Amino acid sequence: QVQLVESGGGLVQAGGSLKLSCAASGRSFSSYFMAWFRQAPGKEREFVGAINWNGAMIYYADPVKGRFTISRDNAKNTVHLQMNSLKPEDTAVYLCAARGGLPSGYAYDYDYWGRGTQVTVSS
Repeated sequence: QVQLVESGGGLVQAGGSLKLSCAASGRSFSSYFMAWFRQAPGKEREFVGAINWNGAMIYYADPVKGRFTISRDNAKNTVHLQMNSLKPEDTAVYLCAARGGLPSGYAYDYDYWGRGTQVTVSS
């Protein structure tokens, strides 16, 4: 099965930047629609962004538009989330997800998940 492992989280001050990575194992990585979600304490899992196999279709949630950039490198089976101008409200566990099929902004549509990486933004 596909396994996803996130990395790159940490503690950063407001206005700073972090780059998250999601390394995927298994075959047919390029066939999956990849996404990032986040979940803060006491809140539901929230869609952040998604990208199709060749990067021609990219989606962002409104709160991160203009600040976050999602990309993928199929040769390395890796997806990235560049996060700039971070705000305290961005604090959450960030999770990488994969779905075989149509794009989706709903967590329940995704087939595979990483364990997540913590991002904490201090004011």
